[in-house]
Amino acid sequence: MTSPPPEHPEHARLREESSNQALPLAPGLGVSLEAARMPRRASLIEPRVLWICALAIVLGGGAALIARVLVALIALVTNLAFLGRWSLQAVSPADHNLGAWVIVVPVLGGVIVGLMARWGSRAIRGHGIPEAMEQVLLNESRIPPRITFLKPISSAVAIGTGGPFGAEGPIIATGGALGSFIGQVLHVTGHERKVLLAAGAAGGMTAIFGSPLAAVVLAVELLLFELRARSLVPVALATVAAAGVRYATVGSAPVFAMPAVAEPGLAALAMYVLLGAAIGLVSVGVTRVLYAIEDGFERLPIHWMWWPAIGGIAVGVVGYFAPRTLGVGYSNIEDIVAGHLAAGALAFLCVMKFISWSIALGSGTSGGTLAPLFTIGGALGALAGVAMVALAPQLGIDPRIAGLVGMAAIFAGASRALLTSVVFAFETTQQAHGLLPLLGGCTAAYLISALLMRNTIMTEKIARRGVRVPSDYAADFLEQVAVGDACTRNVISLRTADALGDVRALLHSGRAEYQHQGFPVIDDAGRVRGVITRRDLLSSGHPNMRRIGEMLTRAPVVVHAQHSLREAADHMVAENIGRVVVVDAQAPHGLLGILTRGDLLAAHSRRLKEAHESGRHIRIRERLKRRWR
Repeated sequence: MTSPPPEHPEHARLREESSNQALPLAPGLGVSLEAARMPRRASLIEPRVLWICALAIVLGGGAALIARVLVALIALVTNLAFLGRWSLQAVSPADHNLGAWVIVVPVLGGVIVGLMARWGSRAIRGHGIPEAMEQVLLNESRIPPRITFLKPISSAVAIGTGGPFGAEGPIIATGGALGSFIGQVLHVTGHERKVLLAAGAAGGMTAIFGSPLAAVVLAVELLLFELRARSLVPVALATVAAAGVRYATVGSAPVFAMPAVAEPGLAALAMYVLLGAAIGLVSVGVTRVLYAIEDGFERLPIHWMWWPAIGGIAVGVVGYFAPRTLGVGYSNIEDIVAGHLAAGALAFLCVMKFISWSIALGSGTSGGTLAPLFTIGGALGALAGVAMVALAPQLGIDPRIAGLVGMAAIFAGASRALLTSVVFAFETTQQAHGLLPLLGGCTAAYLISALLMRNTIMTEKIARRGVRVPSDYAADFLEQVAVGDACTRNVISLRTADALGDVRALLHSGRAEYQHQGFPVIDDAGRVRGVITRRDLLSSGHPNMRRIGEMLTRAPVVVHAQHSLREAADHMVAENIGRVVVVDAQAPHGLLGILTRGDLLAAHSRRLKEAHESGRHIRIRERLKRRWR
């Protein structure tokens, strides 16, 4: 009997770690049960997560500090570009005295961003989240290290010269790049690198908005694509660290201060849900218009490096007539939810902000989407609230809550990050009475968007490049099924003492039970000794007089009936085989059955049946008839 070949390091790692991406690959098989390889039982969380948690905490604090630097850079560029002074004091571009020269400032900013993208990295273009998603899905979360400083600088230039963007998208991208960089410097797995990327991104968002819970949910919905303890715990700790830094440097006051609002009545609540549905329609239109503009820029007969400058012309012209559209505009959102803007101002701000932002972002400059969407949706919702108060005051509509619902619903519809939208609007305003209207309105917007639009404002760009983005996060079905319930039990086995010639005669007999691709082998005492493939049995290199036991070259690959199908599938991947022997934990030497790739696929039949077959199991009319007979 020959010794088994040396094990590949990757196979050993797979067998030691639980994974939910496994798919059985190829056949291979076994030798003696004493040397059998058994899968490790999956655990909820591994001790190594403590190390990742420590890194995530440092990342959260680091991302928060970078966020403060980005805010300072934006303030510096804004002061230089619009007021001609060297200062880090936060100011609004709307306070300028440039007159018509204000049109030139965003153009110059666009030129600088275009040059940085051309000669630095093209990845700085856009709002950052889709690019981070693409690296997570396709590149094991490996983001080029230069993005860590190029993205915030380019965004500070774009926003500081009047770009109608928020700082949240760039800092999310920057924090993610920092996490990815640390994950590339240290010896970590691809999954751990993804967690570090998400931790940095969530920490950055927390530092900007003071919304740690929303940042965690955003990481789950848009970056992690899963909800598991080994991912959730580090990201949550990163946001706590980032929030601590924010509270120490800025304070804990809500970002969008809003007067206390009354609890809505039933009629008002119904209207907020309808408003959310209407905003959902708007979110679909906004997404399609944005990508239509982006397609228009793609058809321009000039190099993409100059597109941000062209977008800057639109920003400057709109900013000349509507100064409030310039820059981050967080004060606009606060004025909307606080009810400080009249109907005419709301309508004007909504339209002009959309024109400026959609053209600028479509041109490929650097900036975020959250703040512009909140401004557009909030203004639209507040305007609808004012109209409903004028037309039907008896409904009890509060324009401030309507603005809050509009602000969150447009993001829920455009990004389909439903829980992020609800929690974010609550954390940034701290209005408990707004939670129920937010939940109803955002859910309605999500529903309308999902019915009318396949991709989202976050995924359309990368979907066009062939990237398949997960849209549903469901429990692993294979984890819910035991091997003993799915394996084949009535198995034709061979004996170690059988002559190869006799077995070959059975294989050529045409009998259905001998048409399998692999057969377990047992000894005279009924103990499992291994598995042999049909290919080996029919190989011309073995004489007919050879015994089956002499042909076994590897220890059997075994699972217990109590293991889950996920554990079995991962074990098959680690061992590079297509079938495993199944034994009972109470009688480990006896053959219970065999589990193949076909059995794994067949196990999904129940899941498909539950998803697609409908039927009535309780017939009320018939039961009533039987009861009253």
